[in-house]
Amino acid sequence: MNIKHYPAVLLLSLGAAFSNSVQATVVEVRTVVGNFQVNLFDEETPQTVNNFLEYVNSGSYANNTVHRSAPNFVIQMGGFQYNNSFPPDAIATGAPVINEPVYSNRRGTLAMAKLGNNANSATSQFFVNLRDNSTNLDAQNGGFSVFGQVLGDGMNVVDSIAALSRYNFGGAFEEIPLRNYSATDAANNVMPNENNVVIITDIVIIDNTVITNPNLNPVRNPENDPVLLPVPPDSSSSGGGSMGALLLLGAGIVGVFRRPYFVKQ
Repeated sequence: MNIKHYPAVLLLSLGAAFSNSVQATVVEVRTVVGNFQVNLFDEETPQTVNNFLEYVNSGSYANNTVHRSAPNFVIQMGGFQYNNSFPPDAIATGAPVINEPVYSNRRGTLAMAKLGNNANSATSQFFVNLRDNSTNLDAQNGGFSVFGQVLGDGMNVVDSIAALSRYNFGGAFEEIPLRNYSATDAANNVMPNENNVVIITDIVIIDNTVITNPNLNPVRNPENDPVLLPVPPDSSSSGGGSMGALLLLGAGIVGVFRRPYFVKQ
């Protein structure tokens, strides 16, 4: 399964408006078809969580939409806001975030969407894995950064969204899930409205304790997690080999940022 991307329509810097010190463990994604809670992995993916919470605290996710539903793969959101017209408008985004592929893309996890061939390019868009996508997404493009996990029976809401009929309106909306909308409506060029679009009314922090679900045991990503990767032998008794490895690691971390795209099956 491949990942294809589409360019964002709008990119504005919001960095000055965001706090860099926010922490939270549980957020609630509130949608018109039900709510689900997510435990964020603050300690293991701090930059990704902070980036996500900046959009939460700025209100960027209010009236956002689920703009893509790929069967037995993902539902995706975080990039477009419904403002009483269709298609939804692209939201303003801040600087990209460094990739943190610590955890595996298993069912029920949240991960960041990003630009193809650029691991460090995620901004506002994220997706929920509908199944175990580890074989595809853990290694692709440096690994997709998993930063949270749906709690309790929250996947019932996610699955209900995934079960909705999908329609092709082009661009980023080739697989948009719609409610109370039919093939006849589509054939007659009826534009969807607030009764059809899956709107995220808001995402809110409901528990800002750093550790609230210590019993969670997310699977680590063996493709990219340095904790699980084998340690290469030191080929230099003088330590020069170790220094070279550090320099290569530093070079690998530094990337050229580009505009964000949307994860596409």
